[in-house]
Amino acid sequence: MNVDKLLGRALDFEFLSIEEGIHLYKHAPIADLGYVANELRKIQVPHGKVTWQIDRNVNTTNVCIANCKFCNFFRRPGHEESYITDIETYKRKIEETFRYGGDQLLLQGGHHPDLGLAFYTDLFKKLKHLYPTLRLHSLGPPEVAHIAKLEQMSHIDVLRALKDAGLDSLPGAGAEILNDRVRRLISKGKCGGKEWLDVMRAAHQINLPTSATMMFGHIETLEERFEHLTWIRQVQEERPADAYGFIAFIPWPFQDDGTLLRRLRGITNNVTGDEYLRMIALSRIMLPNIKNIQASWLTVGKQVAQLCLHAGANDFGSIMIEENVVSAAGAPHRFTSKSIQEAIREAGFQPQLRTQKYEFRDIPNTMVEQVIDY
Repeated sequence: MNVDKLLGRALDFEFLSIEEGIHLYKHAPIADLGYVANELRKIQVPHGKVTWQIDRNVNTTNVCIANCKFCNFFRRPGHEESYITDIETYKRKIEETFRYGGDQLLLQGGHHPDLGLAFYTDLFKKLKHLYPTLRLHSLGPPEVAHIAKLEQMSHIDVLRALKDAGLDSLPGAGAEILNDRVRRLISKGKCGGKEWLDVMRAAHQINLPTSATMMFGHIETLEERFEHLTWIRQVQEERPADAYGFIAFIPWPFQDDGTLLRRLRGITNNVTGDEYLRMIALSRIMLPNIKNIQASWLTVGKQVAQLCLHAGANDFGSIMIEENVVSAAGAPHRFTSKSIQEAIREAGFQPQLRTQKYEFRDIPNTMVEQVIDY
């Protein structure tokens, strides 16, 4: 294989194979990968701005029977620290989110054995009744698959009910690595990779906007990483012509602090800044049919994330007023509305507040700046 020819094909928006992606990962200089990915970004996102968002991650429950070996957040049913979030807590957190200029809740939780479809549809309806302008970016394919199993329903029927109840978009949560060899070892209690992809296919059939993710740097092989990318690309290619499909792709490195993967198997996060830049650039190159590539500042920090903006990424994600799951595994980084915009400008770009659908938002005149205790 010839690196220059492969990069030339990438510039023509051709779909590269798993083997070709691995070859570029191993042999292409990072400067060349970054250049090509940046040129693709300029074509796909011609406004040249770097988008960002204000939202809050609120957990419906921390009860989970999936027993993922990278998660420190979950509690088993009956644990003294287990909870289901009550409506008064939602109201307090939503109103605080609005004061900070946010417009969205990222609602996620565990695989609770007793919370079926009615629990989520009732919750979504209540929240939308109380706060009609609130956007719900909620659950994820594993949770949808879990609900479908509890109710003995199809994925698409569960998704239709959730959408009718107020679900605005479906996060790409729980993808990790889609190969089932990996999933059996790190998240055996979650749906398999094929089912994750099938849930997303169903979401696209009813034009529910989605995102896709990849958590890498643990026990997966390079081939499994690039397999993951090509499977995501294929599902995006299959979406109906008028569907949103995957609006964005977000790769991030495994966070290892206190996880079972580290304690029992000695698996640590050894993803360097150079490796993350390569994966960001190759995400843009391997996924020419996904417009937005997000740099995960939460897991890699400000400086590496800024470099990603010159290597194919066009989005900085959310300031995350609250985030509990990844942080519980050691992600230490934080931004406020002011500091995230400063970081984008320092990297040479104009910041632009957005919605989950990547529509531009004006910064609310009445918003209060979030204060974070570092």
